[in-house]
Formats: sequence, C-alpha cells, structure tokens
Amino acid sequence: MKTSVGGRTVQYVVAYLFMLISLYPIVLMIASSFKTNRQIFESPLSLLPEAFSLDTYKRLWEVVPFADFLMNSIFVSVMSVLLITIFSAMAAFYLARFSYKWTGVLYFFFLLGLMIPIKLGILPLFILMKNLGLLGSLWSLIMIYTASGIPISVFILTGFFRTLPVELEEAARIDGCNHFQVFWRVLLPLIRPALGTVVIINFIHAWNDFFFPLIFIQTDALKTIPVGMMVLFGEYETDWSLLFAGLTLSALPMIGVFLMASKQFMEGLTAGAVK
Repeated sequence: MKTSVGGRTVQYVVAYLFMLISLYPIVLMIASSFKTNRQIFESPLSLLPEAFSLDTYKRLWEVVPFADFLMNSIFVSVMSVLLITIFSAMAAFYLARFSYKWTGVLYFFFLLGLMIPIKLGILPLFILMKNLGLLGSLWSLIMIYTASGIPISVFILTGFFRTLPVELEEAARIDGCNHFQVFWRVLLPLIRPALGTVVIINFIHAWNDFFFPLIFIQTDALKTIPVGMMVLFGEYETDWSLLFAGLTLSALPMIGVFLMASKQFMEGLTAGAVK
C-alpha cells in the first residue's frame, strides 16, 4: 500500500524533529566549549558564543595531560576492538559451520556472557589482574573489554555466518582452499555489515567506560578520558568551559568511527529484514 503525500510529509517532519532533538545536545556541547564560564551560566541554552576562540582548547592541554588521556583511550579501544573482532569471528565461524555434540553447549557458554553482567565479578577480576601482574596496566582493561565484548560479537556474527550459502564454501574447497582460506578469503568479506556492527558497539563501550578504568588504573599518566576528565571537577568550583572542550574532543573519535563504519552498521541492522 502506497503512502500518501500528506502521510510522507508527516513522516519527514517527525524524522527531522527527532534529528533536531538528538543533535541539539551535541551542538550545545560544542558551542559551550567556546564560551567562558560566565557566558555558560548567563546563557546556558544559547548555541552562539559571544566570540569563537580556541583559548579554551589550548588551556585544556595545559591544565590536564589530555594528550595522554586521548592516546590511552585510543590504544585501549583499538586493541580491544581488534582482538574482539578476530577471536569472535573465528569462534562464530566454527559454531556456524561445524556441528559436533559440544557445539550447542559451547554456543550457550558464549550466551552466558550476555546474561551475566561482568561487573558482578569485579572482585575476582581484581584478584586475577593482581596475580597476573596487570594491575595498573592498560592491558588489564584490554583483557576485560575483550572478554566482555566477545559474547555479543559471537552472537551477532554466528547469525550472519549461518545466512551465507554453504555452496560458496564447497566451491572454494573444490578450488583447493582449506578451512582458514574459506574463512578469510570467502566468508569474512561477505559479513562486513556484521563486522561494522561489532566494531561500533565495542568501540563505543570501551571508549566510554568509566567503571573499570577507575578500579584498575591508579596512575594519572595511564588514565583514559572518562576518568581523566574527573580532575576538572573541583570541590568548590568546576571549569565548565574546559569540561565541554574535553567532551567535544573525546566525542570526535567516536563520530569518526561511526562515519567510517556507518554503511556496514546500517546494512547489518537491516540484513535480517531483507533476507
């Protein structure tokens, strides 16, 4: 049934309204980063600062070691996403294409990671990292994010692997490909929408997490952005202009990752409906 012109107009109006509501806090954050504290308190909802100046951003790099926070967040997030993508893709390929009596149990084991919040095991995790000598190291965060991100990634990728025709693998094996070559050269390029979804979900989780860096990182030079920005909150006074500048800079990598993987992400969300 075709949608009438009036109905489509209403849909566009509602869509643009939601877009404006969603973008307003982001634009307000960016605008506030160019204001002084006085301007923020006098006109907190204004989108236009009195003058555009980069002085706030320059002071941010002087007041706090923001460069260290930024590099730590990038290192932790990129390494976590890379390990999650590699391990979850191989595990999903095995679960989707090899049928043994323990395959169902193994798949359920991964699903348990979705059912049980990892924060419930904070005490055993703390003891484990201390025994491994990783307490106070960025690798403790990478290991935790990798372990917590694999279950949802395996769940997503296994479903995509199962939708691929088995005839593709049979043709590849006739041409002389082994299991790894079938996985790497034939199937993996076909699940790019799912990989884009996995990358975005896990990158945002690792980038924005505040809980685990607060527990496992004690050195100021190794703090990530969410924990490092806490130094801007004073006991009696907070420099909101510096805080908004830091939030703006910290949001740029997430926006960049989403723009690069947005096409695959959208295809991954709609693949089930199309198939």
